[in-house]
Amino acid sequence: MHYTGTIWRPPYEASSLLLEVTAGCTHHRCKFCTLYNDLPFGFRMSPLEDIESDLREAQLLSADLMAMLSARLQGIPRPKPPGRVFLTGANPFVLKSDRLMDIAGLIRLYIPSVRTIGCFARITDVARKTDGELVSLGGAGYDGLTIGVETGDDEALEFMNKGYTAADILEQCQRLDRAGIGYSFFYLAGISGAGRGEAGARASAAVFNRLRPARVGVNMLTVYPDSELYGEVLRGAWREESETEKYREVRALIESLEISTEFAALGASNAFQIRGSLPEDKGALLGELDRIIENVGEEDLREYRRNLPHL
Repeated sequence: MHYTGTIWRPPYEASSLLLEVTAGCTHHRCKFCTLYNDLPFGFRMSPLEDIESDLREAQLLSADLMAMLSARLQGIPRPKPPGRVFLTGANPFVLKSDRLMDIAGLIRLYIPSVRTIGCFARITDVARKTDGELVSLGGAGYDGLTIGVETGDDEALEFMNKGYTAADILEQCQRLDRAGIGYSFFYLAGISGAGRGEAGARASAAVFNRLRPARVGVNMLTVYPDSELYGEVLRGAWREESETEKYREVRALIESLEISTEFAALGASNAFQIRGSLPEDKGALLGELDRIIENVGEEDLREYRRNLPHL
């Protein structure tokens, strides 16, 4: 299989077949992001020949007779062919619709068991597609996109160079809703800066409440020395939230969400991993956050952040 640099995927894509179709990020200007700093280029598309080669390899692995025999001897279920593919790279959905359709066709050709195709996407990637293209992509199996919207706080979006506004999030995700393409959000606690976290959370919930995300996942901002944001901190242009403030921000987000969705804080950036269904588990989630805020000291939470080598 062709893989370039560190491969990032959401926790909930653990059982998906990971297929590299891009490497790097087309935007590569978010002040806080260091995820693709290990690449010697900004963005690259995989040749279709490499994609096809990887699918042939995955096809053989899914029908591996030795693996089936081993499972039988161990009395465990035989390996199942993959039902979902996750395209790797920061934002493969930026590819032109024709190329995404070609990739979907190759996936169907080599691994017909696949029913859905997911990937990371930027709001700007959706904006580049026509309504008709989105409908066609949904029909080809594209579903369950993961969008790192980060926040609905316009001041934070502008400062961090995200390249879109809260109004853009609303407009483009409503287009996904109409096209029948599902999506999940990543929210970045701490992005609004010291003293503004809870207001940012409420602004984000106001946007999310008008949409239909299948999942709202939370990551917590870690400011790494090789990020542009670190320089802003040194210059005094931006102040980081305390760790306790980040948990109050997450609490404000959950408290303000009124939609039915899955909530999850599962990545390594979260010192405490929590999950539940909204609105059913809202009380339990708020209670768990209250216990963290009241019983875990700022220094212990900060120590976790300091010792986090990478996300």
